[in-house]
Amino acid sequence: MSTTEHTPNAVSAEHGFASFREFYPFYLGEHQNTTCRRLHFIGSTGVLVFLALAVFTLNPWWLLAMPLCGYGFAWVGHFFFEHNRPATFKHPIYSLIGDWVMYRDILIGRIPF
Repeated sequence: MSTTEHTPNAVSAEHGFASFREFYPFYLGEHQNTTCRRLHFIGSTGVLVFLALAVFTLNPWWLLAMPLCGYGFAWVGHFFFEHNRPATFKHPIYSLIGDWVMYRDILIGRIPF
């Protein structure tokens, strides 16, 4: 069942989600394209690299590269491969959490890379 079907226990994407647990299946549905998921993974890895650079070089300017890398790769994936709008535009907090949960799920093999 999609999250946009109207049942007493379902919350539609237009109205929001009561919890991340409700949101994550919707998030995964917005990331079905393999190339899009790979670009998310690359962007998230880049975010970790820039965070490490900022910490180890004590140069906070690297922190500015984090959102550019993370969102840049993700948005290319959505606009050119998944052909949808990133969930970040309507659900920024849940989407950020979803990015890292999907990253973990790819790392442990729960979601194919």
